[in-house]
Amino acid sequence: MIPENPTLAIAERVCPITYADLNAETVAMVKRLIADGVAVAIAGSAEEPPHILADYMANQGGAQRSTVWGFGFRSTPARTAYVNAASMHVLDFEPMSNPPTHAVSPTVPVAFALAESRHADGREIIAACAKGFEMQGRVLAAADPQRGSLPFHTPGVIGVMGSTVAAAHLMKLNPLQLTHAFGVATSRCGGLSANTGSMVKCSHCGNAAAAGTEAAALAARGFTANPDIFSAPHGYVATFFPAHFDYEVLLQYGNPYRCVDPGMAIKFYPSKYPTHFAIAAALEARTALNNLGDATNIRSVRIVTPEITDANRPRPYSGLEGKFSFQYVAAAALLDGVIDSKTFTDERRLRPDMVALLDKITVEQDASISTDTRRMHVTVEVKMNDGAVASRTCRKPPGTWGEPIPAELHRAKLRDCLGARLAEPRLSQVLEMLDHLDKLATPDVADLCALLACKAE
Repeated sequence: MIPENPTLAIAERVCPITYADLNAETVAMVKRLIADGVAVAIAGSAEEPPHILADYMANQGGAQRSTVWGFGFRSTPARTAYVNAASMHVLDFEPMSNPPTHAVSPTVPVAFALAESRHADGREIIAACAKGFEMQGRVLAAADPQRGSLPFHTPGVIGVMGSTVAAAHLMKLNPLQLTHAFGVATSRCGGLSANTGSMVKCSHCGNAAAAGTEAAALAARGFTANPDIFSAPHGYVATFFPAHFDYEVLLQYGNPYRCVDPGMAIKFYPSKYPTHFAIAAALEARTALNNLGDATNIRSVRIVTPEITDANRPRPYSGLEGKFSFQYVAAAALLDGVIDSKTFTDERRLRPDMVALLDKITVEQDASISTDTRRMHVTVEVKMNDGAVASRTCRKPPGTWGEPIPAELHRAKLRDCLGARLAEPRLSQVLEMLDHLDKLATPDVADLCALLACKAE
């Protein structure tokens, strides 16, 4: 049964939750996701788009209350969250929710920016993130949208709900204030999917983070909006999820937390998640062909995918666009045997071997294959000039939902990402503090942010 005011009903469910209400499994998972997001953001801060955004924000002035990671300056919480969220998303390397969205990037930067400015401890960061992740997971589960059905890039529609909840926790909003914060935040939904493959995409998570931070701050000051933005005519659900929305699923918030069940996928390749299937299949085919030798020995490559049109990009114009191309990631996997941040540079995109191999790749879209990343698969078939053939199918890439992730494998990812900007002993200090985030007092949180503030060493 739908409550008379579902916006107030979910706010009344969310607001009273504290760190003490989280079980050990939830705390452990949230800490892992926070560590992944922070490490990815540090690596992302080395990229050009965050540099441009950071330079812009630094020139805006304002109160210096929160640390912009990797750039050595402080700004307002909303501007800080914006840049840190963009850094976290620019590599497309952060965890993926189920159903898929980038729930970590709009949430973790908000929690850190406000915890630092409001002198909160590590447990408050964990609680804020747990609640923000859960809000996004519940909205998506309640809507269960089909791939491509949302009018905007998913974090632009869903992320604002997570950032608002995280900010509301640290600002200690009451349920009525949170209803107004939701109303403010949902009027800031956006992010056009046509900008996928460009610098703008990373700003979608930045906008979501800043929008939630500002929405909660305005609501705390008495700023009002429609107090039932979920079910109002022309409101959040009617605008973005007109086909289906299950309020009972939304109001099961925290029973259990969706970051635990069904969990989040940890990415081990910095690219659009559906391309991970092509990468894993191509790497297996490469091994089967004894690592190929000279790439000129390849006669043809056939990739069979679901009908995911935004990843069918035969000749991406840049390395960045290559993150969203089945053809490019398969070519890179076959040629290099590894996929990392160097894969997606313009220099790699324009090398003669890449240009030549892209011309030999065809994509066949099979309508019978699910487009849902929880159930899809991709096949890569490689034919060599000497007649050898290898065909491999990936149904579950490394780190996918529900699959055990070896601690040492994830640790290697964290060290690699942090190492893009941090040298020892700072790198190990950051890891140690993230490992013990639930034990960090307020001064320790400030120390952690200071470690993350430095420019490249």
